[in-house]
Amino acid sequence: MAIRRFIIFVVLLVLGPTFFAQAKEKLKTNKPNILIILTDDMGFGDVGCYGGNFAPTPNLDRMAKEGIRFTKYYSASPICSPSRTGILTGMAPARWNITSYLQTRDGNRKCEQADFLSASAPSMARILKTAGYATGHFGKWHMGGGRDVTEAPGFGAYGFDEHSSTWESPDPDPLLTATNWIWSAKDSIKRWDRTAYFVDRTLNFLKRHKDQPCFINLWPDDVHTPWVPSQERFGAYPNGPEEERKFRAVLDEYDRQIGRLFEGLKKLGIDENTLVIFTSDNGPLPSFKGSRSGNFRGSKLSLYEGGTRMPFIVRWPGHVPAEKTDQQSVISANDLLPSLCKMAGAKLPGGFAFDGKDKSQVLMGRPTNETRTLYWEYGRNNSSFVFPKERDRSPNLAIREGDWKFLINFDGTDAELYNLKTDCNEMTNLVSENPNMAEKLKTKLLKWRNSLPRTTEHSN
Repeated sequence: MAIRRFIIFVVLLVLGPTFFAQAKEKLKTNKPNILIILTDDMGFGDVGCYGGNFAPTPNLDRMAKEGIRFTKYYSASPICSPSRTGILTGMAPARWNITSYLQTRDGNRKCEQADFLSASAPSMARILKTAGYATGHFGKWHMGGGRDVTEAPGFGAYGFDEHSSTWESPDPDPLLTATNWIWSAKDSIKRWDRTAYFVDRTLNFLKRHKDQPCFINLWPDDVHTPWVPSQERFGAYPNGPEEERKFRAVLDEYDRQIGRLFEGLKKLGIDENTLVIFTSDNGPLPSFKGSRSGNFRGSKLSLYEGGTRMPFIVRWPGHVPAEKTDQQSVISANDLLPSLCKMAGAKLPGGFAFDGKDKSQVLMGRPTNETRTLYWEYGRNNSSFVFPKERDRSPNLAIREGDWKFLINFDGTDAELYNLKTDCNEMTNLVSENPNMAEKLKTKLLKWRNSLPRTTEHSN
């Protein structure tokens, strides 16, 4: 027996390092790196493969060619803070009392919302850490911190190992925040170099954690205003109104940095083991007369399609089919948490009523015609919410079920019903022609809204 144990000891001593390295590598390959690229205020029509023609977007178009382009993906809100909350938590952001962009304490009170996302909320990063992931957040946060909100939880409270973020966060990167504002000419990292900086941080993080799977939020604040391009890029667009030229230049540079990201993944040898999702937090503003919204009605701050229907691309070479467009599946930002956790082998925590559904098979290229019921809220009063004007101003509640979209104000006014299959631009209100459908969706929508917590619940 002693001789046998000695032989086993010698074998493990000789083969141990190789054996355990192979085992670790096998574990690594079974769990993909997960990278969510969340663009700031990008419209459905900003990207070439979605019909955009503002500036060339060859790298985003190539990403779509190498993966799946979805046409019925919806953000959780038409504005940044709640839309980001929906991704991170897998729940309707209003369940955590975040219904508009987070700002000063007084402004948040007037909007009837919390000051920051509670650390007790579920977090995709925290869940993935339990499955062995290294976690990083590089880019805009805007779920608490900044202005006069000084006690927002730090990134670690949500499960992030490393971070680098902008002014609207609990721990702004000093290289990006020389002054107490969104950007400054005094910033060490200039406005036009921010996306490059976040891409560099992302690639560096991946390089330093090649021995374990990584989850990273790459959330640049391009193409949100103010548009401040470099002189070189601005000079490449000499024609047209100045603001449009600035936007084109910023979009051009943003696409170039996406190209650098994919080049970096290949150089690190992890391209085929990295699942990349590209989307936007909400619709554009300004929308340039709807052209940035893909000619859908609405924009940022609107519950019409232009405010919530976003570009959405999934790329994972060798796993996700290439050159595919999914025009069937209706998916939501809330679905990302349960879907990605399923793909990573991470168990969802108990005690939460997640609004998102596991759509991992859809993300892998298996479309579904499942009828989805999606809900939105934007605007809890008529004093603190400045909606878009005229045709883009929507009621403050919306529901999509199947091909039907119904909107209404919480007080029961301004009911609107559209068939998105025949009227995706939401131009013909069918409430009078389909009163039964309108009443059915109204009942479901108001019941959902009344189930949401009021300001005193989950508040900070």
